[in-house]
Amino acid sequence: MVTIGLIGLGRIGVMHAEILALTVDRLVVADSVPDRAQAFATAHPDARIEVRTPDALLSSPDLDGLVITTPTDTHAAIIERAAALNIPLFCEKPVSTGLATTLRVAEIVREQKVRFQMGFQRHFDAGYTAARNSLRSGAIGQLRRVSMGTMDQAPAPREFLAASGGIYTDCLIHDFDALRWVTGREVTEVYAVGTDLGLPDFKDFDDPAETAVLLTMSDGTLVTAQSSRFNGAGYDVRMELHGTLGTETVGLDEHLPMHSAEPGATYPSAEPWTDFILRFKPAYEAEMRAFLEVVQGTREIPAGIEDAVAALLIAEACAASRREHGPVKVPSSAKNFGSEA
Repeated sequence: MVTIGLIGLGRIGVMHAEILALTVDRLVVADSVPDRAQAFATAHPDARIEVRTPDALLSSPDLDGLVITTPTDTHAAIIERAAALNIPLFCEKPVSTGLATTLRVAEIVREQKVRFQMGFQRHFDAGYTAARNSLRSGAIGQLRRVSMGTMDQAPAPREFLAASGGIYTDCLIHDFDALRWVTGREVTEVYAVGTDLGLPDFKDFDDPAETAVLLTMSDGTLVTAQSSRFNGAGYDVRMELHGTLGTETVGLDEHLPMHSAEPGATYPSAEPWTDFILRFKPAYEAEMRAFLEVVQGTREIPAGIEDAVAALLIAEACAASRREHGPVKVPSSAKNFGSEA
């Protein structure tokens, strides 16, 4: 019998809970809005689902693992409390929008030897995995440059943007993590520009609605990354690895939200992706299977607290670069790096 707890039944929480409801022996759910948890259980009568309050869930001795999908600004406090349960924890990114808090949580995770998995689902995406394998096998030769980005079809609600930590911590952090995972190299310097387009939902939070970043890797490889909250054609996520023998591209499928201006071109032909849940559904399912293997002790942590810190360091450097209008070094460790946002 495997019992998994899940706290937070917003959009991504419901998605994870639906995967788990079909997989585990018993799922215990909780949300700060009680009706959400009860509604989820009622909607899945064939699954063994139990509803508890958040406080009861975080004090439960009968859990084998816990999935944290609450709003970003609650992650750190929940992880700190859940560490006392001495069970594997899965948390959606980021640990926190601030570096100091993230480092404090990381220290707790290390000291208490918590098996902690970060929600970086691109580690389980078929395209990113294939690109990683092609680069490491030498199939595309020596890496010369990378271009990548994540473009949302439409911005999230204002209340989400207010607590998200901004476009670098909320959105591009996935690209920063994927860049490290695919290439096996670290980012040493960034130069970021961005605009809020004069829109209150972004200007009020000093958050770009459009951004472009130039990143330099430890071996000198140059990377360009961009992100948008207004990609009207659809949800566009891509990564291009340009090598001396070839180019490997992630995201170039029939659902690419793009129209070719070339006469007679019909590609892409399928309905475009509209959001990250549709685009990465198989990856999310594989990610949850991996967490259950971590719970059962048959798998090593695929993306851990160190990956969370490393990706946040890049995100923080990008935010600083945009504010300072110049290049910013990314520290190899978090020591003495700035203050909490």
